[in-house]
Amino acid sequence: MRELVLQALYAHEFTHDPPEQLIEILKEYNIIQRNMESYFRELLTKSITHQEDTKSEIIQRLHNWKWERVALVDRIILKMMVTEMKYMEDVPLKVSITEGVEIAKKYSTEESGAFVNGILDSMYHSLVHHEGS
Repeated sequence: MRELVLQALYAHEFTHDPPEQLIEILKEYNIIQRNMESYFRELLTKSITHQEDTKSEIIQRLHNWKWERVALVDRIILKMMVTEMKYMEDVPLKVSITEGVEIAKKYSTEESGAFVNGILDSMYHSLVHHEGS
C-alpha cells in the first residue's frame, strides 16, 4: 500500500491535485483495495498536509547534502515515511524504517536504501529521545 501512496505522491509533485482527487482517480480504476483505503487516505493526506514540516526534518539530517541533490523518488519516500513516523502513532517506528528502505531499494538507486535508512534512523532516534524527555 505504501508503494501506491508513493505513486500518488509522485503524481502530486507534478499535478498538485488535492488528495481527494488523487484518491477518486485511483478508486475509479479499482486500484485501491477497500480494506486498505483508510490507511492509504490517511498516509497520502498527512504526507501532503505535513510536507513542509517533514521536508524540514529531512533537511536537518542531510549532512553534506543539499535537498535539491536528493533524488525526487528518495525525497518522496523520505517525506512519506517521516510522516508515518511522526503523525501515525499506530505504526511502529521500526516498521516505517524497514518499509522505507525496501521501497527505496525497489524504486530508486542502489545507494538509496542505505541513504534512506540513515535519514530515517536519525529521525527514529530523535523521536525516541523526544518521547523519553
